[in-house]
Amino acid sequence: MSATSTSTEGRRRGGRDARRTLRAQPLADDVAPIRAGMEGGRFKPLDEAALKRVDHAVFQVLEEIGFADAIPSCIEAVVAKGGIYGDDGRLRFPRKLVEDTIAMAARNFPLCALDPKHDIHPQGRKVHYGTAGAAVHVVDIEKREYRESFLQDIYDAGRIVDTCDNIHFFQRPMVARDLEDPRDLDINTVYAALSATNKHVGTSFTLPEYAEEAIAMLHVIAGGEQAWRARPFVSNSNCFVVPPLKFAEDACGVLEACIRGGMPVLLLSAGQAGATAPAAIAGAVVQATAEVLAGLVYVNAIAPGHPCIFGTWPFVSDLRTGAMSGGSGEQALLTAACAQMAHFYDLPGGSAAGMADSKLPDAQSGYEKGITDVMAGLAGLNMVYESAGMHASLLGFCLESLIIDNDMLSQALRCVRGIEVTDETLSVETMRQVCTEGPGHYLGHEQTLSLMQTEYVYPKIADRSSPKEWLELDKPDILQRAVARKREILEGHFPEHIPASVDRALREQFNILLPREAMRPRRTG
Repeated sequence: MSATSTSTEGRRRGGRDARRTLRAQPLADDVAPIRAGMEGGRFKPLDEAALKRVDHAVFQVLEEIGFADAIPSCIEAVVAKGGIYGDDGRLRFPRKLVEDTIAMAARNFPLCALDPKHDIHPQGRKVHYGTAGAAVHVVDIEKREYRESFLQDIYDAGRIVDTCDNIHFFQRPMVARDLEDPRDLDINTVYAALSATNKHVGTSFTLPEYAEEAIAMLHVIAGGEQAWRARPFVSNSNCFVVPPLKFAEDACGVLEACIRGGMPVLLLSAGQAGATAPAAIAGAVVQATAEVLAGLVYVNAIAPGHPCIFGTWPFVSDLRTGAMSGGSGEQALLTAACAQMAHFYDLPGGSAAGMADSKLPDAQSGYEKGITDVMAGLAGLNMVYESAGMHASLLGFCLESLIIDNDMLSQALRCVRGIEVTDETLSVETMRQVCTEGPGHYLGHEQTLSLMQTEYVYPKIADRSSPKEWLELDKPDILQRAVARKREILEGHFPEHIPASVDRALREQFNILLPREAMRPRRTG
């Protein structure tokens, strides 16, 4: 090789190394290409006429059909505000009552985090991706098998999410199957999640008294009840309704306990199209919207202006078998339409996407999650739940998938951001310089260099090497890289945002079952 070619190759390597160094440097949020709360809303599966027809049908359901199985406190609160309890045992919601509730409902409230830098503002068309679910299995991709999920897995998932820039909140994604007592399950799920991450945490409760005990624990972590109420950093995911159009007794009791305790609530309707919701996609949207609006009236009848997320979560059935199909195109359309209904009423909305039917993080998982997550973001859904880690239509959760999906969500967020059109970005002057004064390419142009970090998003684990480089790197596989990254995080990332003195107080007052040894690096040698 000649000295000239060696010198040229050296300059190329030096340029690549410089660019890699530049890309590795963190950017401030205001100039980063993607971040939490980017504005979506460009994708609209329902046109204006369709939105109005859905709205009209929603009010028909609320006024004419109503809801069964309301608990006495719900009936009392809603009737006092203008609801109608019929001889048939159904609670109905007149239009004026619903419209007055929508007008007074809470907006522009934060979902706080232990660290304020992770606070979420679910309003307008701002998009946030996070986890959620009640998977009963962990996906072991190395053994290609499923095992039961444990409390340690919830803690480990939270630690991984704590390191993922594009997963903005952590709602419990699994059930700790090693805890048989529901009270222990509820308390320890909250503890494990909060110990693992200082992002906003979401959870569920089985009975009102367990919610009350958990809130007492949150007072300790916050530094007192007043501090908790000022910045509630945990929200309650509440399935207050059993589709179609019935209230759930225990969940309603939990809902009221959370309202009393100052905890934000996700009002969640999860009908399954073709089973517990109409098979027609439009009908599934109507039912879910009516159910959540009924919940909104219920909450505001008890505590006007209590923070609520409009949680329309209709799921899809594979009508050949009746099984859930969370990764389908129909699911993507349902979720996007639900985002539109939240916008229609100007309410903070949350729904589900990313619920792959695939059992492993494979090509099927990639296209199912990519389609549903990006469409939710493009629709401007405020809170995209279950967007990372899920498999087997919510039955399995995979730690490695959190890492892979964090990369996928970076690309979804880049789509949400869209294209900025300005005199500068139209690039006419840049073209003139390159074509008439410069080398005829843009590789070293000032604009190219200045936009490397602010216009483009680079994956952290996905492979973009050439075939030659891929061979030289020993043919890296994304699953192998995810396994390695998972091990790196779980062996070295042990958050300590809950002070040791507070942790000791929690263990003295509550039946905390996650061993302290599991929350420290293992000693070797």
